[in-house]
Amino acid sequence: MTTKRACFTRHVRLLKPDEFSYVFKKPLRSSDRFFTILAVKNEMNHARLGLAISKKNARRAVDRNIIKRLVRESFRLSLHKLAYVDIVVMAKPVTKSAENHQIFQSLQQHWDRLNRQCAKSS
Repeated sequence: MTTKRACFTRHVRLLKPDEFSYVFKKPLRSSDRFFTILAVKNEMNHARLGLAISKKNARRAVDRNIIKRLVRESFRLSLHKLAYVDIVVMAKPVTKSAENHQIFQSLQQHWDRLNRQCAKSS
């Protein structure tokens, strides 16, 4: 039995400044105490992720990297059920002191909320 691997490859990432700018122009927003998530529908057949974790909100590189790893993993595991959107995740200062399960739960709620918003705006 073969299973399709959920990888985080280049084609599911926002890499260029233009791609980030496009998301920042007129996004759907989802926000809670840990993250602000911006999303814009794309013309591809998959979702893409961009991360904007600032030094202002997570001073130490270790903290920023942990947050990025958790966001990427949550996105990777949820990729199959996400709408075709470009997503930018921005962390808030309280995120660095949150438990991993709280971060995963928050992100799961954001992915679900974005799917509902995209379905409404269709």
